[in-house]
Amino acid sequence: MPTTHTTPQHRRPDILLVLVDDMGFSDIGCYGSEIETPRLDELGRAGTRFTQFYNSPRCSPTRASLLTGLHPHQVGIGILTGDERPDGYAGDLSEACHTAAEVLGGAGYGTYLSGKWHLSADMENPSSSWPHARGFERTFGTIDGAGSYFDPYTLHRDGVDASAEAQDPDFYYTDAIAANAARFVAEHAESRPDDPMFLYVPFTAPHWPLHARDEDLERTAGRYDQGWDAVRERRHERLRAEGILDESVALSPRDASVPAWEDVTDPEWQARRMEVYAAQVHAMDRGVGTVLDALRAAGRLDDTLVVFLSDNGACEEEMPPGGDPAFAELPMVPDASRDGRPVRLANDPSVLPGGEDTYTSYGREWANVSNTPFREYKHWVHEGGISTPLIVSWPSRLGTPASVVRTPAQLVDVLPTLVDAAGAAVPSERDGRPVPAPEGVSLLPLLEGQALEHGPLFWEHEGNAAVRDGDWKLVRKHGEPWALHDMAVDRAELHDVAADHPDVVAALDARYREWADRVGVIPRERILAAYARRES
Repeated sequence: MPTTHTTPQHRRPDILLVLVDDMGFSDIGCYGSEIETPRLDELGRAGTRFTQFYNSPRCSPTRASLLTGLHPHQVGIGILTGDERPDGYAGDLSEACHTAAEVLGGAGYGTYLSGKWHLSADMENPSSSWPHARGFERTFGTIDGAGSYFDPYTLHRDGVDASAEAQDPDFYYTDAIAANAARFVAEHAESRPDDPMFLYVPFTAPHWPLHARDEDLERTAGRYDQGWDAVRERRHERLRAEGILDESVALSPRDASVPAWEDVTDPEWQARRMEVYAAQVHAMDRGVGTVLDALRAAGRLDDTLVVFLSDNGACEEEMPPGGDPAFAELPMVPDASRDGRPVRLANDPSVLPGGEDTYTSYGREWANVSNTPFREYKHWVHEGGISTPLIVSWPSRLGTPASVVRTPAQLVDVLPTLVDAAGAAVPSERDGRPVPAPEGVSLLPLLEGQALEHGPLFWEHEGNAAVRDGDWKLVRKHGEPWALHDMAVDRAELHDVAADHPDVVAALDARYREWADRVGVIPRERILAAYARRES
């Protein structure tokens, strides 16, 4: 059950929840990056940065957990969107839960969404799982997941198709998300000046495809000519200098499938991939600044609780050739640019990424950099898949502490924290039916410098599983045995000590199995068997 602190109604803060997509642990400046992110750096260094906050290893499960305070399996989003019943998950946000917008809207908040939703099985026809049906009064953004930054798929405004808006030659989705969020701030301040607002801004940046404005690419040109080995080492050093990592945290070895930079055959193309990615991160930071400036202009910034995080670790997925050819069948991949040029879907040196007529990703080579110092990526529950920057700012309540929180916490704690700050409560029923209570706890005590007892943390995705209790983390890839890591000395998960502590392994395994049964984890073997039957 969430811990609740009394917040006087007349001091209820505005709440800005910013989520970014597929961004690694070390991709912003105040978490060690060389990428220019001045607005987030200012926010983080004047606010609170968490060093051990965890997301889920995939976008839709994270969004489900973030907005409901429940584990994704409890609300039908165990893997991704798309109905896979009876053998799999519903892939559609359950109606047997509350969203943050429903709870805060019921407490008198104006509720707004600008950005990516990705919680609905049907992404083209409005349903009970679309954002305007789950508590958001005004919405702008895409119902689907990834897509072109110049012509995004399933773009809607207030539940109505808005694809025509993207035909403006100057349209760029990251900037459009920020501009619409800023507009919501201004309109709320004008029409409801005495009411608090909840603004959810889930950017698609820096998720593939690699699309960036020319002026942003000019800022990153040449920055990665030294290669990924040098960039990883420097990020590791800066993470320590920022106080995000202790000196004891080692840099994991370069991924075994990634060559040393001096052995790369197409260094200019490889550097360009990361240049575009960095430009996308910079554009996202600019967008955050646009929203913060709107709050400042409205005189509301000091009493706004700002929460910033990423939905999972960096993504190593490759576009064809060399990747899954099914990408070409995805509806979010356009056949042509808006001016009629064929879109080239390929991670290949012949395709220079960045423009609207390309559809590429930066691959495992640079995802390994984004997740510095950790190993593994999106999809997996090792630290590289589930570790996110978390920045929290609330000047009028917390001051500007420039603090670093090292207590482990995870997504299910966000909704209880927002509700606690708002002085609200999560109802025990929805539409007359009982719903589960949030699984997490309010993090306000940590933000106020107090100690907080936090129970075990759990993950499961595609059969990959983990449980963390205190400094112990038990983790496995699907089909492999458990590995045990002492996170106090081995945050990079380089040393498996399971053989030395069989009692710890047994105890954590039992806790994991109890949790998995309780929240409705569907065994991976059952899902894979269903896939095999469909293909036969």
